[in-house]
Amino acid sequence: MLTITGIALPVGLLSAGLAWALLRLIGLITNAVFYQRLATSLVAPGSGSHPAWLLLLAPVAGGLVIGLMARYGSEKIRGHGMPEAIEAILMGGSKVQPRVAVLKPVSAAVAIGTGGPFGAEGPIIMTGGAAGSIVAQFLHLTADERKTLLVAGAAGGMAATFNAPLASILLAAELLLFEFRPRSLVPVTASVAVATVARGALLGHGAIFLNTAPLHLVWSTYPLCVVSGVVSALLAVAATLLVYASEDAFRRLPIHWMWWPAIGGLVVGIGGLIQPRALGVGYDVIDAELTGRIALGAVVGILVVKTLIWSLSLGSGTSGGVLAPMFMIGGALGALEAHVFPSVGLGFWALIALAGVLGGVMRSPLTGVVFALELTHRFDALLPLVVAATSAYAVSVLLLKRSVLTEKIARRGYHLSREYDVDPLEIMFVSEVMTTRLVEFDHDLDAATAYQALTNPGDDYAAWRQQLYPVVGPGETVGVVTRGALYHAHSTSPSAPVGSLVVRSPVTTGADQTLRHAAELMAAHNVTTLPVRETRDAGEVTGTATDTGTDAITGIVTLPQLLGGRARDQQEARERERVLQVRLIGRTPAGRAAGRAAGRAAARP
Repeated sequence: MLTITGIALPVGLLSAGLAWALLRLIGLITNAVFYQRLATSLVAPGSGSHPAWLLLLAPVAGGLVIGLMARYGSEKIRGHGMPEAIEAILMGGSKVQPRVAVLKPVSAAVAIGTGGPFGAEGPIIMTGGAAGSIVAQFLHLTADERKTLLVAGAAGGMAATFNAPLASILLAAELLLFEFRPRSLVPVTASVAVATVARGALLGHGAIFLNTAPLHLVWSTYPLCVVSGVVSALLAVAATLLVYASEDAFRRLPIHWMWWPAIGGLVVGIGGLIQPRALGVGYDVIDAELTGRIALGAVVGILVVKTLIWSLSLGSGTSGGVLAPMFMIGGALGALEAHVFPSVGLGFWALIALAGVLGGVMRSPLTGVVFALELTHRFDALLPLVVAATSAYAVSVLLLKRSVLTEKIARRGYHLSREYDVDPLEIMFVSEVMTTRLVEFDHDLDAATAYQALTNPGDDYAAWRQQLYPVVGPGETVGVVTRGALYHAHSTSPSAPVGSLVVRSPVTTGADQTLRHAAELMAAHNVTTLPVRETRDAGEVTGTATDTGTDAITGIVTLPQLLGGRARDQQEARERERVLQVRLIGRTPAGRAAGRAAGRAAARP
């Protein structure tokens, strides 16, 4: 953990630099295309007056460039970055090609700088992750350690982009790490801390969308937050379905996928003619929404146009992120709700809907809440944000099988689950499931006699099912013998003593070890049965067998018994019972009998 944390520190610094470079590159291309000047400041493509042909054709030209880069550079630059990062972690051994680290930010800058309605966070996740992966690939590390550094770079880039360190750590835990362990959380946090400090020197420390207007929360606000969360989830579900309907439609086109981003750019250009402010990252629009400084007409136009052009163009396989568009779409929905719901404070409902849309689209309600808090510093809105984001999350998981982040991976033939719980094998011990009634053989007994005892067990079939048998010598256990070894010796050398057939250093576990430890030993040594010893320093998961010493074997644990431990967890999850019952005074005997019958019926699985 400490070694990987030390490596993660410069990875965080590198990811902050990459985030700064990407934002400057986006600003450079936006200024050059829409304002015909050399500058790197972030500007909105639609804030000025532009010719109609420029609004229409600039996104098309950007799409053509991205298509060429994807075909002749790397197809990995297509998409919004997060699914590609997840795929690299889960299926690619956390190995990212170096050229992706260069092509992904450049393609994203081209897409956004020419008017694409995307954010920079997805590309910086892939870029920062690629940087962390490349550093790891130069070192002698495991796949898990490479994963940690990849995620450290991705989370560091996120923190540097949005000045949201805690949200970046949560994003890493909820979406990328697929674990919550010190070995990964500590290095990722270290990277994020360094990237956030570096971001202060490069881009400033303040909140991106600061809002200090007072809030007037009353009890009726919270039910309306639930309503806002439900509406946000419905919008998130519609946008997600639209993304993949668009992707399906592009796949049916009789042309090479290289041309699809240009067609998506045409959709963006048409949307830009209708509502120019929907183009680009749109930080100025998000700020206006969250501070209550946007007109109703602009809100409706942005809500409709931004949702359509983002969903349809993202399905074309262009390069761009998800978060910033969700900020704008959610903020527009909330700004519209502010004209219907009671006033709580400037930008309050925009903030609530923003968190709701994030919770619905990303299926990460905690990340959505913390993002909203860190972007605006509206910590007095914590509880309303939790209510809205969780409501949206609940509706989203009921209506959609997968999120916009995982559907693409599922369509490539992989199964991905983001429901985390404690492994039941981790909380159960070997002593709870092991067999303690053992058949043992004396080391001087001949193989024929031993095998004959197994083939004629009488009414006791436990001896046959045991499969692994301790062999006892003078005052100690000398090892174990398998049923297969006895069978072979019975056929070839029946007079051979059992002691000559033993495995003297078997892989063992301890009765006080967890079932997970036993399962890891089985997997590491390719066995399905383990002797259980009295000693507490049982075998670790290594590449060699464990010395037996003179400790007695007190039991046997098998693979079916491990599965029995998991079956107990399934029983707790599925079998219902009524533990307590209300007893009414004065109830008739017939009524009590009926109540007991109903209780027994309810207790049946």
